Amino acid sequence: MYTTESTKYSARTEIGQTSRILVVEDEELIQEMLAVALEEEGYGVITAPDGRSAIEYLKSFETNSGEVPFDLIILDLMLPQINGLDICRLLRHQGNPVPILMLSAKGSETDRVLGLEVGADDYLTKPFSMRELVARCRALLRRQRLSNLPQLPVLKFKDVTLNPQECRVLVRGQEVSLSPKEFRLLELFMSYARRVWSREQLLDQVWGPDFVGDSKTVDVHIRWLREKLEQDPSHPEYIVTVRGFGYRFG
Repeated sequence: MYTTESTKYSARTEIGQTSRILVVEDEELIQEMLAVALEEEGYGVITAPDGRSAIEYLKSFETNSGEVPFDLIILDLMLPQINGLDICRLLRHQGNPVPILMLSAKGSETDRVLGLEVGADDYLTKPFSMRELVARCRALLRRQRLSNLPQLPVLKFKDVTLNPQECRVLVRGQEVSLSPKEFRLLELFMSYARRVWSREQLLDQVWGPDFVGDSKTVDVHIRWLREKLEQDPSHPEYIVTVRGFGYRFG
């Protein structure tokens, strides 16, 4: 149990769980149902019975650097002491980006819009199915993980630009269409410009160590890439053959 001067918190966490969810719900039965459903999905669940206790628990992270922040907050709209809208406003005013799923018995369009406008990421009207709630939690957590991924740098070499985030390649300002293997091959070349790669190394990096086939597969894909990149494929300036060793980009 987590305790402050005026509040007790029910904490359900296990080592190895990847996401921690704070459930702020004053109806004990719904709170317990949410906790059980989310625990069954492998999430760590912490519950708070009212708005003030939720804020006090959130503040506890500011002074305890050893704690792990929440990955998601499930927040009831109508809470004792401090309502869900005010908690949501406070978190967003503080710049806290944690995803918030708001729950409410109020299902009008005005209420949903208001909840989203103050900073909630999703809104679910009571009564709801636990399957839908869990699915929405998964979607919010997945979106958060994707937004936290490091941005891969755009690769440029002379007139060739490769954007790994968008899987797009521009050659002399024009977009060209590459197969997945061609794209991966070009990305590898551009990531290590002027490095010489043997056919075996390219097979291992692009096709994988379990690939069963002829090393001439590399030569075929190199030829296709040259046809898309080079102004004169018979005299390449990008993908250069290094006789006796393999290929070099640039």
